[in-house]
Amino acid sequence: MTAASRGDAEALDARDPLGAFVERFARPDADLVYLDGNSLGRLPHATRTRLRDAVDHEWGDDLVRGWSRWLELPRAVGDRLGTELLGAGEGEVLVCDSTTVNLYKLAVAALDARPDRPDLVVPEREFPTDRYVLEGIAERAGGGRSVRFGSGADADERTALVVASVVDYRTSALTDIAATTAHVHDAGALMLWDLSHAVGSVPVDLTGSGADLAVGCTYKHLCAGPGAPAFLYVRGELQEQLRQPIWGWFGQDEQFAMGPHYTPADGIDRFLTGTPNVLGLLSVDEGVALVAEAGIQAIAEKGRALTSLLIDLAEEWLSPLAFVVASPTDARARGAHVSLAHPEALAISQALIAEAAVVADFRPPDLLRLGPAPLSSRFVDVWDGLERLRHLVSRGGHSGYADVQVRVT
Repeated sequence: MTAASRGDAEALDARDPLGAFVERFARPDADLVYLDGNSLGRLPHATRTRLRDAVDHEWGDDLVRGWSRWLELPRAVGDRLGTELLGAGEGEVLVCDSTTVNLYKLAVAALDARPDRPDLVVPEREFPTDRYVLEGIAERAGGGRSVRFGSGADADERTALVVASVVDYRTSALTDIAATTAHVHDAGALMLWDLSHAVGSVPVDLTGSGADLAVGCTYKHLCAGPGAPAFLYVRGELQEQLRQPIWGWFGQDEQFAMGPHYTPADGIDRFLTGTPNVLGLLSVDEGVALVAEAGIQAIAEKGRALTSLLIDLAEEWLSPLAFVVASPTDARARGAHVSLAHPEALAISQALIAEAAVVADFRPPDLLRLGPAPLSSRFVDVWDGLERLRHLVSRGGHSGYADVQVRVT
């Protein structure tokens, strides 16, 4: 994807079949270039309207009577997400809890189903939550379990579970779900996929790939907002074989019987725990509807085009400034973000926000991560963002930020 001038980028926007979706998101600051959609998606106007109505009428008017509808949301929104975006069947996806909690629930359930296999396999550079959760599970097992760093290809007769992301959070590299799952199954192990950077940005077919388990968040490309509930997937034929470890009353059979002992509900409902986040679920519902309306194939195609333009500009403008493209250059091998390696990436990321009104983020040790979200980003956003980045670093505008201490990068 090449553009010799900003006018060429504008022409790409004019021909963009998804261009009209940009106006369906809040953009209060016209000068801000937002290239962090892979961390937190922009606010859809429809979500703001839905939440205002829910607060005023569903909560404000109905009060506790609303639970007759709200209790169904984790399953109903999960069915919509699963069938429209994940290639799952009805009754295989729940929207609930956080990614971390869901990962813990599914990992423990999977390990309990493979008691004679001690190893958990995870890539060394997998997202921290995934590694930490598995390490914690292994430690609590008191020596009965161990975490081994590797990939699905490293699964063997000792492996109970492999955990990996479909889209690498650092480099955006795509993993072949079907091929990796097949390797894991050949070894007799279960496969758990983290879809956090994949859902809403690239096509996912959990049923077609033979996936066992999956988790993911909804506040990135599904634009459900900060802290929105996550989701989990359990293949239908596995559900009755697995018993999740958090025995909350929402996962109890005959919940309102208030019985003396826990009996897991049938099917996917056994993976529920506590009270659902109703407003968050409504936000997820709107985000799923928006992505489904645009079409995941069209979204993925635009994501490849946006990131290709970004890489072309980075190689032309930023290579002389010590930047190196750290993401796959083959558009078919990456998700919807690009990472650029630079020895001063942290300082540059902070200066970009403060000095150039460009929002990106930093990932250790040296990556500047740029995520133009296909539904809410324009080609001129990529052009402007890279041009401002070039000017900032060319004049040394980031030099005063080397020692800035920030919590969120």
